[in-house]
Amino acid sequence: MTYEPFDHIYQRAVTRFNSESLLQASLATPKSHQALAAISDDRWLAAFTQKVFQSGMNWQVVRNKWPNFESAFFGFDIEKMLLIHDEMWEEKAKDPSIIRHLGKVMTIRDNAIMMAEVQAKHGSFANFVAEFPSDNIIELWQYLKKHGARLGGNTGAYTLRIMGKDTFLLSKDVEGYLRHQNIISTGRDTQAALKAAQHAFNHWHEQSGLPYCQISQCIAYSVN
Repeated sequence: MTYEPFDHIYQRAVTRFNSESLLQASLATPKSHQALAAISDDRWLAAFTQKVFQSGMNWQVVRNKWPNFESAFFGFDIEKMLLIHDEMWEEKAKDPSIIRHLGKVMTIRDNAIMMAEVQAKHGSFANFVAEFPSDNIIELWQYLKKHGARLGGNTGAYTLRIMGKDTFLLSKDVEGYLRHQNIISTGRDTQAALKAAQHAFNHWHEQSGLPYCQISQCIAYSVN
């Protein structure tokens, strides 16, 4: 497979911003392994939950109610989430101070269970994420989709990015570029497409030395 040189992609992104310094200022900076591992697991559960609730909803509405979520779910403490019985989950889903959606509320329990299982093997969920290699980040995406609740599609990947894990994103712009370049041709979430995308990003990472998140952003900027 022949890929477009990343320098060409990068220069188009620079042109869009009219200066390299402005482009650089817009690019995300991933956290170090140490910084990622230091994030408490309750913050990971909170981040997953916020993204799940923002899916298909006005993000600002969720942000405005977020302090109520933190209070209703005890700061997303994993152990406390595992102690809540089914009837209480149903009651919490009726709480008018949060967004009343039983299906999404139950993802808090399910994702807490997933994270507790990871903690038992890796010491903490944060450590598990920190140690996961970005040159195979699609495996982490797939783990979240398989073992978590409503963390498939871009939900899990976007949460990883927000929390500082170095990951590319298959946003509409990035997916469109990969299709235009004939790098992917099947459904976005198929094994073939994910592996092809990972291979391409690994190539550009080796070529440029840039983090995967910045490569992803440059591609998105280069096509707009």
